[in-house]
Amino acid sequence: MQLNKQVEFHKTLGDPTRLKIIYLLSEGPLHVGAVAGKLGLTAPTISHHLSRLKDCNLVYSRREKNTVYYHINAKVLLHHGKVLQQFAGGSKGEERNMDQRVLEKQKVMNAFIGKDGKVSQLPAQQKKRLYLLEHWVEGLEIGRKYEEKEINAYIKQFHDDYATVRREFIIHQFMFRENSIYERNPKEMWRSVNS
Repeated sequence: MQLNKQVEFHKTLGDPTRLKIIYLLSEGPLHVGAVAGKLGLTAPTISHHLSRLKDCNLVYSRREKNTVYYHINAKVLLHHGKVLQQFAGGSKGEERNMDQRVLEKQKVMNAFIGKDGKVSQLPAQQKKRLYLLEHWVEGLEIGRKYEEKEINAYIKQFHDDYATVRREFIIHQFMFRENSIYERNPKEMWRSVNS
């Protein structure tokens, strides 16, 4: 299970300098020199910490002419906060009638999945697309590591554009990829249809 990913995320944030960097970037993008100046540290030290934060997808960089600016990835920060909240007992705001959710999901399945079990076109609406992705990833074994060709073959059963679906699995946290090896994430990490 990819609880390891949660552990790594929180370990990365467990450093005071990294927390200060996150705080600074929450006010707007900065380059390495600016962060170093504000924290009174050297540029190589800041680069090291930014590299660790990038590994967790907490920050991303954009080049503007000759300068690289670092931005906070607020979506990832919020996502990990929601996961932590779910581990602590869930949030009342997220509670929803499960029967209604099952009915909605089934409607999407009926509308997009043909008699042959395939989808000719992914829905444009994200909520419907997430229902389909969730449905497909539920067919993968928890804890099993898949090679990319296995994932491609699995997806081809449902949709011809396996590369797009595979990418969506990663983007929406349904799966974790490292060195072309894929593993299904725990449901707590999946992108919620309601987020």
